[in-house]
Amino acid sequence: MTNFLLISLIGSIVLTVALNLLPALFPNTAAKAERKILESVQKTHDNRADPNTPKVRILFPWKAMLLISIGLTVAVNIVGFMAR
Repeated sequence: MTNFLLISLIGSIVLTVALNLLPALFPNTAAKAERKILESVQKTHDNRADPNTPKVRILFPWKAMLLISIGLTVAVNIVGFMAR
């Protein structure tokens, strides 16, 4: 059990550092993504036919959540199998 906790802690630290360093490695990507989101919001706002409709569209990414969950489950099981 202590091995699993140690591996989990190290993996969590590595992922946290990687996710925090990604924007530094690709600085223009964040600006490009922001620009595309703003264009999409502006296009959606301009194309609203009925002004009484809600301004915010709620998106529930169930397919992505399912794929990520399956991928992470497989990854954790592979790491657990290799750790034995």
